[in-house]
Amino acid sequence: MSDLAGFVALAIVVIVTPGPDTALTIRNTLVGGRSAGVATAIGVALGQATWSIATSIGVAALLVAAEPAFAALKLAGAAYLIYLGAQSLWSAFRGQPAHPTLDRPVAAVRTRTALRQGILSNLTNPKMAVFFPGLLPQFVAADAPPIVPLLALGILFCLMTLSWLTGYAFAVARAGDVLRRSAVRRTIEAITGLVLVAFGMRVAVGSR
Repeated sequence: MSDLAGFVALAIVVIVTPGPDTALTIRNTLVGGRSAGVATAIGVALGQATWSIATSIGVAALLVAAEPAFAALKLAGAAYLIYLGAQSLWSAFRGQPAHPTLDRPVAAVRTRTALRQGILSNLTNPKMAVFFPGLLPQFVAADAPPIVPLLALGILFCLMTLSWLTGYAFAVARAGDVLRRSAVRRTIEAITGLVLVAFGMRVAVGSR
């Protein structure tokens, strides 16, 4: 690796910049508690791990280079973000959780749902498809074996993301008693819903 410190600095900027994964983590923590938030963070990290593997073997670069496939990914990601945002907006309008099943006492259902949403949110995020194959190779020495350093940087990025989003989940859960008050929760769900829809619309417009 040619510049690990530079990569870490860049990764911090990318990770702490609020995006759809952050909005989804906050929303799921509000709806399902800390376990749902952490599960969302794990799902996002698993999605990034998939991008890391795809980058290390060259698949991600091929996807970005294939314009129709990349456009399809963008549209799928846009549709999913708008779908999640619409759920939050409808929940805020009705004053009920967007996913009634998340209020069941069975934690496994809540965790699986949040985990799946985290994975899908990241896998359909075109920013990740560009970030991994576009920037990771710049921090690998030219004479280094291509697969191992790329995968190592990708996994490091995943772990940093997991730590950051898990911190978000713990912070939101800690303030849960206040944030889950009806008016406050509905306001936050409306805001996160608008944010998700806005991200989705921006991705959709950018795919044209």
